[in-house]
Amino acid sequence: MRAMQLDHPGERLRLVERPDLEPGPGEVRLEIRTCGVCRTDLHVVDGDLPPQRHPIIPGHEIVGVVEQLGDGVASLRVGERVGVGWLGSACGVCPYCVADRENLCDAPAFTGYTRDGGFASHVLVDARFAYPLPEELGDDCGIAPLLCAGLIGWRSLVAAGEGRSIGLYGFGAAAHIIAQVAKWQGRRVSVFTREGDQASQTFARELGADWVGGSDDAPSEALDAAIIYAPVGALVPAALKAVRKGGRVVCAGIHMSDIPTFPYQILWGERAVVSVANLTRRDAHEFLSLAPKVRIKTQTTRYGLEQANEALSDLRAGRLQGAAVLVT
Repeated sequence: MRAMQLDHPGERLRLVERPDLEPGPGEVRLEIRTCGVCRTDLHVVDGDLPPQRHPIIPGHEIVGVVEQLGDGVASLRVGERVGVGWLGSACGVCPYCVADRENLCDAPAFTGYTRDGGFASHVLVDARFAYPLPEELGDDCGIAPLLCAGLIGWRSLVAAGEGRSIGLYGFGAAAHIIAQVAKWQGRRVSVFTREGDQASQTFARELGADWVGGSDDAPSEALDAAIIYAPVGALVPAALKAVRKGGRVVCAGIHMSDIPTFPYQILWGERAVVSVANLTRRDAHEFLSLAPKVRIKTQTTRYGLEQANEALSDLRAGRLQGAAVLVT
C-alpha cells in the first residue's frame, strides 16, 4: 500500500510503501477512494495537537470500499461503499460511553491521529465506526468533507439550539456545509470572515447567506447563536457581542488559540459559551440521512495522494474555498 506518512510534527509528509494490511477481529480493510483534508489534519501535522503516535498517516474524512472483512464482522459486506470519520473507536464501558456520550470516551481512538488514517491507498478501520454511504449521497469527492466538516458542523449546529438567526465565524469546509443546512431549516445566516476576504464573502453570498461581513463587524440583527469554526480565540468575545441575551456561542474546533480577557458585561444576560468535542455515531447517522434531503453541494479542490503536502499548504494559507480532497 502507498501512504503519505508524517514522521515527526512540523515535517512534510513522505510518500512510503507499506506492507498490505490484514484486518483483525472487528476490523475491515478499505480501499480508499477519496479522503478530505481537514483543519484537524493540519493541527496534527503542525504539532498544534499533542503528538500521540509517530510515524502516523493523517486523514479522517475517508470514503472507501470494503475490501476484506475481519473475524466477527457481519454489519458490512465486501464491495460496500463506506465512510469513516474522526472518532475511530470508543471503549463502550466508561461512564461517558454508558451515558451515550461516546464523543467524550475516556479511551478513544482517533482516525489519523492515534491510528493510521486516510492519506493512503488502504486503511484498517473498526467496522462499528464505518458508515454505509448510499448512492443518493453523491460522488466520492463530494461526500468526503461531510465525514468531519459536515459531522462536526452538524453537532455544533445542534449545540447552537433552534434559534432563527445564526452566525458562522470562519467560512471554510464546515461553515459552507452548515450554511446550506441552516438555510434549508429556514434560519437567517450571518457569515463573518477575515477582514478583506472578498472571495469567501462572495462564496457565502452565493450559498444564500443573509448578511456577510468582517469578523469585527456588527451583523444586521442580533444573533440567537453563533458558531466559531476558525481556530481563533479572539473571536469568542466578538461573537458574544453579536449574540442577544440568552444567546449561545459554540466553539467547534478541536484546537483554538487562547481566548483573550473580556468584560463580564458581554457575557452577562445569560449568554453561554460551550465547546463541541469530537462526534458520535448517532451524529453520523443523523447527518448522513439528512444530507440527501438538504441536497448539500460541497465545493472541493482535488489533489492526488502525492499532493497531500500541497493541499495542507493551501489550507494553511487560506487559499481554498470549501474543502480539499485527496483522490487516491
